[in-house]
Amino acid sequence: MKRLFILFFLLGSIGVFSQTKKIRVLSSEYSEADEKKYPGATILIGNVKIAHEGATLDCKQALLYKKENLFKALGEVVIEQGDSIIQYSDFAIYNGNTKKATSWGHVEINDKEMKMSTDTLYFDRNEQVLYYQSGATITDKKNTLKSTEGTYFLKEKKFSAKSKVTVVNPDNFLESDHLDYYTNTSLAYLYGPSTITNLKDSTKIYSERGFYDTNTEVSYFVKRAKLFLKDRTVEADSLYYDKRKGFASATNRIKVIDTIQNMVTKGNYAELFEQKDSLFIIDRAVAISIHEKDSMYVHGDKILVTGKPEERIVRIFNNVKIFKSDLQGKCDSIHTSQVTGLTRMFKNPILWSGKSQITGDSIQLLSDKETNKLDSLRVLRNAFMIQKDSLAEDDYNQIKGRNIYGKFIDNELKTMLVKGNAESLYHNRNDDTQKLETITKEIASDIEFTLENNEIAQTKYFKKSEGKTFPPSEFPQNEKKFKGFIWRGDEQPLVMEDIFKKDASEAQNTPTPKKENKAVTKAKEQLSEEQKKKNVLEEYNFKRE
Repeated sequence: MKRLFILFFLLGSIGVFSQTKKIRVLSSEYSEADEKKYPGATILIGNVKIAHEGATLDCKQALLYKKENLFKALGEVVIEQGDSIIQYSDFAIYNGNTKKATSWGHVEINDKEMKMSTDTLYFDRNEQVLYYQSGATITDKKNTLKSTEGTYFLKEKKFSAKSKVTVVNPDNFLESDHLDYYTNTSLAYLYGPSTITNLKDSTKIYSERGFYDTNTEVSYFVKRAKLFLKDRTVEADSLYYDKRKGFASATNRIKVIDTIQNMVTKGNYAELFEQKDSLFIIDRAVAISIHEKDSMYVHGDKILVTGKPEERIVRIFNNVKIFKSDLQGKCDSIHTSQVTGLTRMFKNPILWSGKSQITGDSIQLLSDKETNKLDSLRVLRNAFMIQKDSLAEDDYNQIKGRNIYGKFIDNELKTMLVKGNAESLYHNRNDDTQKLETITKEIASDIEFTLENNEIAQTKYFKKSEGKTFPPSEFPQNEKKFKGFIWRGDEQPLVMEDIFKKDASEAQNTPTPKKENKAVTKAKEQLSEEQKKKNVLEEYNFKRE
């Protein structure tokens, strides 16, 4: 049985060997043999030309090893494979059994799509693959590609380039550790840390996986994507960018940094229009104003930022909540002008400052345009401020009037002026025992308060008309709360994450997710299809190694 197996093995080997075609010499001006110097070789000199399975090789001098089916060429070497490629070099070795060639010395190769130059090139004719390991430059009708290592797949017209890769054209400069580039479409697929720099306006994109169309300047990235614009930086899990249209779409863990206005916007879906100077963001959307020691977070279902850097308008719509360590708020929508520094809160607005709850028909906050610090507060029409007595369940200090005007110092509310039809109700406790001693009710044209540690420290009345102080037991129970009193303490965001919690009424009005842009969907499909092809490349590289 063992002998029979050996016999079949030998017959199979002979069959395979017999199918290997020999290298044929088509022309040579002179030939000779020198067994001492070149044992087993035929020396060919002058206009040497050979042929082997659809390819020809020309050179000045050569050694042909017929037994090994091996050809060594010297001087003005030209390899042609049909009408697909022409290769030039100083030296070459071609193995007719393996159909593999190694060329070195001023190597240059041309096909219909590109031109490549390198020092040493390997050509596997069975797989129709060229590869280099000592640097190469590839030029096509659009770009110039350079890399330390690379593989060119002739059938697919694809370069897989690694280590110090650059792709350059008059408009853009791409740097990468690893990319695939198609010479027939000028598409680049990125598989490592990569940066694309626009040479006209210095716009940059960084990513570690995605694709880039060098013809249309459309790109789509899915790993650590960052877009660096003139006045904004966009970071996201995935990012689509059309440079010529000035349109970007980002998805998941988005962070948009306004480098001029010192503001950060976050969310899970965003669209940016450069030419319109606008940004739209939804899904856990939050705008963050950066302060020296404390930042303000404003969340809403939708955030729209428009205008040039010095003229930004921020609009936040539906279920708006605000959190700052010493100031919180809630309303239906907000409008902020970075030209005037004015923020306006609309529809049932409310603020909490320290222990104070502040409400009114309209609430406005004014910030210093230079420092971005809070400067002043306006509560217009039906202004109402409430402080819950911490030592009693149902006792509340209250201030009410037509309007309230407040002043911030170092982002803390320090003074408040109640202007018009001012009323106050205050529970007075003993400083030492904290026992409730009296309850004072005052009515005046205007009332001014000074606050310390977010509590009322001094009170000043203007045009006082009437007021009375009662012992607690004698204060009328039906006057404990002013008209319009509503305590909303359970709505107050106590920590930053609370701004994302939905109230019962808000949960019913959750916005429908925005439908994905068709161009973005197409880009996703294109990248997915390329990944399937990438698996074939990795399999070939594994076999080669």
